[in-house]
Amino acid sequence: MAAVTATSNTTTTTARAVGAGSPTADLAPLQIERRALGASDVRIDIKFCGICHSDIHFARGEWGEIPYPAVPGHEIAGVVAAVGSDVTGFAVGDRVGVGCMVNSCRECENCQAGNEQYCIAGNTQTYGSVDRDGTFTYGGYSDHVVVDQDFVLRIPDEIPLEEAAPLLCAGITTYSPLRHWNAGPGKQVAVVGLGGLGHMAVKFAHALGAEVTVLSQSLRKQEDGLRLGADHYYATSDDATFTALAHRFDLIINTVSAVIDMGAMLSLVKTDGALVNVGAPSEPLPVPVFPLLMQRRTFAGSGIGSIRETQEMLEFCAEHGIAADIEVISADQVNEAWERVLASDVRYRFVIDNSTLTA
Repeated sequence: MAAVTATSNTTTTTARAVGAGSPTADLAPLQIERRALGASDVRIDIKFCGICHSDIHFARGEWGEIPYPAVPGHEIAGVVAAVGSDVTGFAVGDRVGVGCMVNSCRECENCQAGNEQYCIAGNTQTYGSVDRDGTFTYGGYSDHVVVDQDFVLRIPDEIPLEEAAPLLCAGITTYSPLRHWNAGPGKQVAVVGLGGLGHMAVKFAHALGAEVTVLSQSLRKQEDGLRLGADHYYATSDDATFTALAHRFDLIINTVSAVIDMGAMLSLVKTDGALVNVGAPSEPLPVPVFPLLMQRRTFAGSGIGSIRETQEMLEFCAEHGIAADIEVISADQVNEAWERVLASDVRYRFVIDNSTLTA
């Protein structure tokens, strides 16, 4: 796309994309319309987009009915191509990213407190939402996107764009609870699952100074876990794990998007410790009450971070040399990549090279 500076207009733009036409359809090339560049908007040429398990849940209608075509993707890294007349923080050529949200009400208590990710009216998701101007949002499996400047992030030069993309979801989704629950020196932190989210949680917890344990179904990824920064690695398929680690952890971050034995996991939490779910299974997750009551444990959920916290996370990554472990694919490999995500056959995040879009 041609670069345009300090302008706004009423002309929509056509984007090349990959999307699904129904819950059971494969993803295929298509074209979508992006809204016209507004005065406070930034138009971004998308260079890379990470593949998140949420993309699959969404496109297959597993979290509820959605309109089609569905174009997922909320781990967007690219370069500014145009800015609206009121944009002050970005210029053409800047390296930028977009995560899981592109707007919020900006008026509620949470938005006013800088927690727009928890907007009481609901933040506007990067895909599958109706924005405040009435336009429908499509995600980053496309060649460009138009986003309000307040929801655009600056990617530090130290982080390659393709490795930065997954930080905009997998990164902030794990960084935020680790910060909120004060992971750091003297704390015992466990990470359940070593996938796209889990591998980032291990890197962050280690960089924050905590003693880190990975809890995975098997020891298949043990070597990776230790390389990424874990101090210990246990298989949850072994009953002895739960005996050896009883009452061990100040904080457990559960990253898996499947139903697991929450009672067993809670038994590993110290008195006054917390088990925090960041994975989002499509089925209800039964949580027994007595393990909570008897040790004053907390079971909590955590979503993404705010824009401020996400920018903080990106700067933290630049300072500590942290990025996602990725496998770059072309757009025509997305269907295969989704199947591999479901089979846990990726180490540890697929990233689409958006220059390969052909629609």
